[in-house]
Amino acid sequence: MPRTLSASDMVTPGSLSPPPTESTEGEQAGQPLLDGAPSSASLDTLIQQLVPTADYYPEARVRKFGAKLLQLLAEWTETFPRDFEEESTIGHLTDVVGRIAPCDETYGNRMHQLLQTLHQKLASLGQGPEGLVGADKPISYRAKPPASIHRELLGVCSDPYTLAQQLTHVELERLRHIGPEEFVQAFVNKDPLVGTKPRFSDKRNNVEAYVKWFNRLCYLVATEICMPAKKKQRAQVIEFFIDVARECFNIGNFNSLMAIISGMNMSPVSRLKKTWAKVKTAKFFILEHQMDPTGNFCNYRTALRGAAHRSLTAHSSREKIVIPFFSLLIKDIYFLNEGCANRLPNGHVNFEKFLELAKQVGEFITWKQVECPFEQDPSITHYLYTAPIFSEDGLYLASYESESPENQTEKERWRSLRSSILGKT
Repeated sequence: MPRTLSASDMVTPGSLSPPPTESTEGEQAGQPLLDGAPSSASLDTLIQQLVPTADYYPEARVRKFGAKLLQLLAEWTETFPRDFEEESTIGHLTDVVGRIAPCDETYGNRMHQLLQTLHQKLASLGQGPEGLVGADKPISYRAKPPASIHRELLGVCSDPYTLAQQLTHVELERLRHIGPEEFVQAFVNKDPLVGTKPRFSDKRNNVEAYVKWFNRLCYLVATEICMPAKKKQRAQVIEFFIDVARECFNIGNFNSLMAIISGMNMSPVSRLKKTWAKVKTAKFFILEHQMDPTGNFCNYRTALRGAAHRSLTAHSSREKIVIPFFSLLIKDIYFLNEGCANRLPNGHVNFEKFLELAKQVGEFITWKQVECPFEQDPSITHYLYTAPIFSEDGLYLASYESESPENQTEKERWRSLRSSILGKT
């Protein structure tokens, strides 16, 4: 029998603590260094170091720093395009263009191209990935969905490797729409460096949508297992998903892997003892061990590092794929943000914290930019997005209908569900 994961075991806070404070006589003297740069400074000093002023960048020298400014703007608009969604920020960018474009015809042409590329990227991001049509509204009104609106997954795709590829296609497509600034916005309300309100409104929460996709996949797996009337068919579906999960692991798609394992570990599925008795569970236990939450997901983190190393040395897109267990990535970033102060006791900005945050988000940016090497099968991805799924009550009812309740508590719940969902006594 599979072991049900405990929600309380999912993540434990990291041990990273704020770096020791370096006492200095002044901000320019005796600053601790981090990779050759100051590891801390006051916000005013940081701004002074980054913003050109009339003293050291007079108008006559615009030509000399124009190329570097263009490079900065190009990287900014490419990496954080949503920073320029509001008219005010576009206005500031246009103002910069107006200041440096007249200085050199080349600058003007490059800035025009930069603005054009930015508008195209914003338009592309505005389209978003395919929506989860009805995905967040699980059905529970019947033990079995009507045949007219449901086809079993094995009837759409019977090859585990193909399904793992299509899941990877979906994952990369949805990841592509998550901007690094969304990680920042997740905590911006609590950041004293930028005030109490978000800098800009984000009408499309792609992070939340991606978490919803994970939850949908969990429930889809559980639904597909609980649907068949015969235990032989249910066992076949379980073994199919075990093979899909194994292929996801081999590809480097840890998010789909975890969703499949979580779906098979849901109580309505794990209680099907007669069904599990017909399943060869050795491969499943190996996969469970890889994603075991013990030791703050020690085994998974080791596998993730291996996949990341493979990605760095890869010669093909297939070997570059790294799709992390997304909920854990979010929690890691959250605990790093909450566990370390933005400012050191001397008031300086804690550069070490923000460099570590940048490292984690930077890895994510690299992973999400990998082009999917697998050809999309619209019929399979459409099914993954639109197939009806049971609610939790619907799953329990289907589970009890498949294998009768074993104790008084289950019997009482079964009667209650039959009455409320099926209208039967």
